[in-house]
Amino acid sequence: MRAFCLRYEMRVHNKKIIGEPSLYLVLSEEYGAGRSVMSIAEEAVAGGIDILQMREKHKSREDLLRLGSALGELCRKNKVTFIVNDDPLLAAELDADGVHMGQKDLQRCPLDEVRRIIGIDRIIGLSTHSLEQFQRANTLDVDYLAFGPIFPTQTKDYSIGTADIRETLRVALKPVVFIGGVNTANLGILLKEGAASMALIRDIMQADDVASRTAWYKSQLAKGGINAK
Repeated sequence: MRAFCLRYEMRVHNKKIIGEPSLYLVLSEEYGAGRSVMSIAEEAVAGGIDILQMREKHKSREDLLRLGSALGELCRKNKVTFIVNDDPLLAAELDADGVHMGQKDLQRCPLDEVRRIIGIDRIIGLSTHSLEQFQRANTLDVDYLAFGPIFPTQTKDYSIGTADIRETLRVALKPVVFIGGVNTANLGILLKEGAASMALIRDIMQADDVASRTAWYKSQLAKGGINAK
């Protein structure tokens, strides 16, 4: 990760609220099956996506700025929340709606520094990977918490299962987004446990029809139920 705990002149920004239910797509070129991130993002927006996160671990700063600028413009035009992964300086430079931090990221840049960089008017999201970690994060200065990976996924070498979903929701003081291996076959399990907001990568990015797949997820979240495909 880049060294990003530096002084940055904050811009005035109107903070968005992470609503529930929300459908959240994490965009990463490596999971695009040869398709461009922008084309996938455009289709997801057409399907009604609520939140887009740019998660690119291997691009140059120049490429990140170019892609981030295009994604940010797309999101602003369509009233979609735009989040940048890991890097609060980049999020501020792109005038994104917020930044998503992992647990290890906080070792490099503590939350108070992240908040100073992006300001009070932008969103901070934080990943959590156990009930204990979630409970500790619940009172921190963040705007939403991600909990997972719930199911096995190629992006992580472990999964935490569904046993703690109800307790997570019971104690939550802020919106919760469930992530990790979510697909059309297992979404119903999450909904039956009371989950409302989901983050996905591959099952939307690699869909034959991204817009239709996105719209299907949106309809299921709206109903709080599922007719599995």
